[in-house]
Amino acid sequence: MKTTAACLALALCAAASASAQQKPAPTLRAVLTEQLKISHNEQDWFVPASQAVAGLTFEQAVWKPEKGDHSVASLVHHLAFWNKRALIQLQGGKPEAFSGNNEETFEPPKDKAAWEALVQSMNDGMTAWEKTVEAADDAKLLGWASTIAHIATHNAYHTGQILTIRKLQGSWDPAKGVK
Repeated sequence: MKTTAACLALALCAAASASAQQKPAPTLRAVLTEQLKISHNEQDWFVPASQAVAGLTFEQAVWKPEKGDHSVASLVHHLAFWNKRALIQLQGGKPEAFSGNNEETFEPPKDKAAWEALVQSMNDGMTAWEKTVEAADDAKLLGWASTIAHIATHNAYHTGQILTIRKLQGSWDPAKGVK
């Protein structure tokens, strides 16, 4: 009987310890915010967009591997454009007129100052998404979840392209996350 009681006590202690160590399931807000931040400026499984463009000169940013390919600057413009436009639409606003020709969203900047402003615009747009998700009520968040997940995926996809271009160019430091 003593042995059974001791085993039962040990089992209860082990179960209590295991349940105390389990983390609660993450909320939808936490998952979406994490995905947006990871695709923007927090290193995780892949390099975030802000790190992917950090330290690029204007000349490096507008370089293209082949004629007809996109440059890093073109991809940054595309990300800044769609992040801003989608957020305005999601919030019920009216975005600027757009012809619908996606190629227009890849326009590179004309000079160093425009490149620096474009990087800032991309980062500001991504930060705006993060703040919007953090401030949204649960009902809105649930309705927006698919769009937000697509935005984070879109950002990560084009960041991968940026890294590929930088690797081809020889301007990527593999110590920053991608060998």
